[in-house]
Amino acid sequence: MTKKSVGYVNMLWTCPRCTTRNPGPQKYCNGCGAPQPPDVAFEQAPEEKLLTDAEEIARAKAGPDLHCPYCNGRNPATAKFCGACGGGLAGGKAREAGKVVGAFRSSPAAPVVCARCGTSNPAASLKCAQCGASLAPGVTGGVPAAASATPTATRSARRVPVILLIVLAALCGLAVLAIVLFASRTTETIGVVDSVDWERSVAIEGLQAVEHEGWQDEIPSDASVGSCREEYRYTSQQPVANSVEVCGTPYTVDTGSGYGEVVQDCAYEVYDYQCSYTVEEWAVIDTIVSSGTYGSPAWPSISLASNERQGDARESYSVVFVTDDGRYTYTPESAAEFSYFPIGSQWVLELSGFGSITGVEPAP
Repeated sequence: MTKKSVGYVNMLWTCPRCTTRNPGPQKYCNGCGAPQPPDVAFEQAPEEKLLTDAEEIARAKAGPDLHCPYCNGRNPATAKFCGACGGGLAGGKAREAGKVVGAFRSSPAAPVVCARCGTSNPAASLKCAQCGASLAPGVTGGVPAAASATPTATRSARRVPVILLIVLAALCGLAVLAIVLFASRTTETIGVVDSVDWERSVAIEGLQAVEHEGWQDEIPSDASVGSCREEYRYTSQQPVANSVEVCGTPYTVDTGSGYGEVVQDCAYEVYDYQCSYTVEEWAVIDTIVSSGTYGSPAWPSISLASNERQGDARESYSVVFVTDDGRYTYTPESAAEFSYFPIGSQWVLELSGFGSITGVEPAP
């Protein structure tokens, strides 16, 4: 995917001392004047508008801010010396950047109700217009809300589903083991050859006009081309000829400077011409078959015309045994093996637990 920049937006940060929400680029808290600590995260604003001021956009593009190694003061990425204490920033720590904070919030957000006085405020408000309390999420009455105690399931209640899963897994394992053991169990019985069958076939191929579809640049040179239509062929990561840009939902990425970059993941759907075409190909036009229930297998007699050729040849054989328990069918792999089973001959049959023949030997 190619990342496409849509623009830049302001982010927010919440003061850990007084819970006041502040604009992302601001270094000091509006509520208590405290400097922004290095570990305070930037937050996505409830409503985001793309910046239009060239100077702000330049600051957003400059890179993550630096915190002074001497006083922890926050400085722009381009600064060489700390604006608070004057110390060199060569050893300064850059803020984290690159975190995706959420989908771009271009639509108006719902008003925020103040937890202290109940006043409804616009979504973009940082503090209540009525009482001045912080409107940061999770703040109650202007003070950070204590973590609510979430009831947890008792130890025994959590253990019951685990025990059930273990029991079910054990039962499934026993069932599989029983099937394997049953299938691997074999018995022997005497069988007499009651009947035999054989079949041999040869395909006859002829040249025929066969219609296909394919991309225009892959059609054989000797083909007759029919109608063509433009269709999607593949996706490219870079723009190429005859491609259409397709982008996903815009989302905001923390730049580490108090600003967020709105980006989209884009790809390029490439279109090309899909055509129908006709070309002469060898295709099966007939199948000659010979079969029998006795005697030696033989291939069918074949007579080919000038525009015909012989295709695939196939053969199949079967032997039916009669036993005291019923009838069983065996499939020899070749004509040579098939010749070992004259009608009336006796054989020792090895049978699986499912009643199929797994082996044959001449009876003593």
